[in-house]
Amino acid sequence: MKHGLRFTLVAISALLLALSASNSKLTERQRALQALNRLSFGARPGDVDRVLKTGVDNWIAQQLHPENIPDRAVEARLQQFPTLTLSDAQLMQQYYRPIVEARRDIKKAVNNPADLDPKERQEVMMLRKNAQQVTNDLVSQRIIRASESERQLNEVMVDFWFNHFNVFAGKGVDRFMLTSYERDVIRPHMWGRFEDLLMATAKSPAMLFYLDNARSVADPEHRPAMPPRVAARMAANPKQQQNRGGLNENYAREIMELHTLGVDGGYTQNDVTELARVLTGWTIAPPQQGGGFVFRPMLHDIGPKTVLGIRFPAGGGIEEGEKMIHILAHHPATAHHIAYQLAQRLVADDPPKALVDRVAKRFLDTDGDLRETVKAVIDSPEFWDPKYYRAKVKSPFEYTISAVRAIDGQITDATPIARELQKDGEPLYGAQPPTGYSDRADAWVNTGALLNRLNFALALAANKMPGVRSDVVALIPAEAAADPQKSVDALAKALTGGELTDATRKTIEARVVERKAPTTDPWDNTQLPTIAGLILGSPEFQKQ
Repeated sequence: MKHGLRFTLVAISALLLALSASNSKLTERQRALQALNRLSFGARPGDVDRVLKTGVDNWIAQQLHPENIPDRAVEARLQQFPTLTLSDAQLMQQYYRPIVEARRDIKKAVNNPADLDPKERQEVMMLRKNAQQVTNDLVSQRIIRASESERQLNEVMVDFWFNHFNVFAGKGVDRFMLTSYERDVIRPHMWGRFEDLLMATAKSPAMLFYLDNARSVADPEHRPAMPPRVAARMAANPKQQQNRGGLNENYAREIMELHTLGVDGGYTQNDVTELARVLTGWTIAPPQQGGGFVFRPMLHDIGPKTVLGIRFPAGGGIEEGEKMIHILAHHPATAHHIAYQLAQRLVADDPPKALVDRVAKRFLDTDGDLRETVKAVIDSPEFWDPKYYRAKVKSPFEYTISAVRAIDGQITDATPIARELQKDGEPLYGAQPPTGYSDRADAWVNTGALLNRLNFALALAANKMPGVRSDVVALIPAEAAADPQKSVDALAKALTGGELTDATRKTIEARVVERKAPTTDPWDNTQLPTIAGLILGSPEFQKQ
């Protein structure tokens, strides 16, 4: 649907101006909206009334225990993605090895193109395309879970913790390891103790490969003496010795800077180097063997070390790394860092210091119990403070899924939604730096991004978004749909809880309602999708 440039510029200006506006004191209905906006991917039609009937606090208590919430419809849908239940070893066998063989054939073809006929070339391309199914299935399940799962807070926390412990799908074999990483590392541990989650990520093949610890080895003079047979084999193959590389500090730096202590957590560059030495030998089996975690004592630095004032005598092994992970998980700076990031995600881009301090204390008092830590954020006065109501701008993932949920859209194919996220700058599993994606408004609010959102909203509401079925006319009573003024009010209530500003309402009415001349062009509900799209593109909907 084409829209005039003048309207677009007015709408974008209104968005930019209104995204920082705050609302008055919360009513009980607003409390329900606050819970649904922050602790889920947005309200579906009727969700606000259902939460009010259950009780806001009761609904939150249920969401904090997702294991008790039936989710059979989503579980049934996920059966269509065959790779989701495969182990790393199975994925490597079925998808990685054919790629290796295909690359070998391609290299052979480059050296001698006559050796690869058109039929073989086509087979090579099919194998590479087949391997993409692993990532496609993973992306699709995240989109479907976020949009349809009854365990909404669980999906919000998956998004948070995966971003906290980010791994980039575009780095080599990690695309085949991310299925297990999310399924077996993030999801099972994110409601338990932080130490267990941290340890699981530290031993995850996906993380070890992504941040290069898999190839971090001690200097030769700091390794244990090799058995004679091994030494003879290495001497006979000096190239293998060279391929072992040396010390790599990437993971040691990120586990302190991003995963635990924070950039101002009190560690030094020497601590980074010493922790990297502690973590030597933490590696993975060859991908052809499944790529699982292994500790290789012969590659571990057995010299004495000191990290954050903790001394390790010579001769240690894997227990050194496990001890440091325990120390990092219980460090006061870690408590503050985790508390700040949770408060930033759930409350405000710049959360109040008092809130962060209280949540950090709860983290420490409960031995890093993540359920209790999240609950401390939700139970805080700040979470319910009117100052922070609709004060956060949705990320592209939050915005896109909340729009689908708001119109009760039925996703038949998640691929177009994934493409939309790619276009908006937040492809799932696509954050290349270990920092993951930003949780601040300034990362997402700009004219181009808001225009993309508006175009998406208009296509979605008009049932022109591939892969999503929608019917916005069905969202409001027939009586309201038959009247131009009532239709705006009814759709505003259905999609945002009825909280349009006068500026937004006038913008919509100027574009749609007031252009209808009753004598020559009578009102009908064909304009409802446009109204709904403009509401979905409004500042009221883009904030949470």
